Amino acid sequence: MVRSARLFVFAIAFATAGASQASAQEDLRDAMGFGSFFRSGPASANPVPRERVNFMGRYAPGTIVISTAERRLYLVEPDGTALRYGIGVGRDGFRWAGTHRITAKKEWPSWTPPAQMLRRRPDLPRHMAGGEDNPLGARAMYLGSTLYRIHGSNEPETIGQAVSSGCFRMTNEDVVDLYQRVRVGTTVVVKN
Repeated sequence: MVRSARLFVFAIAFATAGASQASAQEDLRDAMGFGSFFRSGPASANPVPRERVNFMGRYAPGTIVISTAERRLYLVEPDGTALRYGIGVGRDGFRWAGTHRITAKKEWPSWTPPAQMLRRRPDLPRHMAGGEDNPLGARAMYLGSTLYRIHGSNEPETIGQAVSSGCFRMTNEDVVDLYQRVRVGTTVVVKN
């Protein structure tokens, strides 16, 4: 009986310590600004479904056209259509426009916050390995020599919102789809 009581007390202490540690980790993640990104794995629902739409414009097939005002990314197809994806865009003060090319593509990329971001948010980690907990999500496509990327996200609720520091967020499902369709050298036109 004494042994059973000790085991019971040990089990409660262990469970409490585990819960405290988990709670502390969740508090740290919320303080870092990642919120629900870390909770419960990959996103399962896309608030802005991908669809094929009519597309008029003078862009060559294979070009990516990003409309930050619409919060949509278009992959131009050869038949007067485009695949349209919902995206998250830069918040006020972080939107930009221009033309670049995809200079690199990475699966489950690691993340090192740029110096400018660390100055604004010194509480961020200095580096995160790739994986489900990484803010860049399942894939990333790097835009020219800029600090910006088209990348995945485990926060589907941010799709269609202006919340990033200038990057373009997609659901992991959509970013994997786009990643398979484009190559290094693809032209990316960003319009406000």
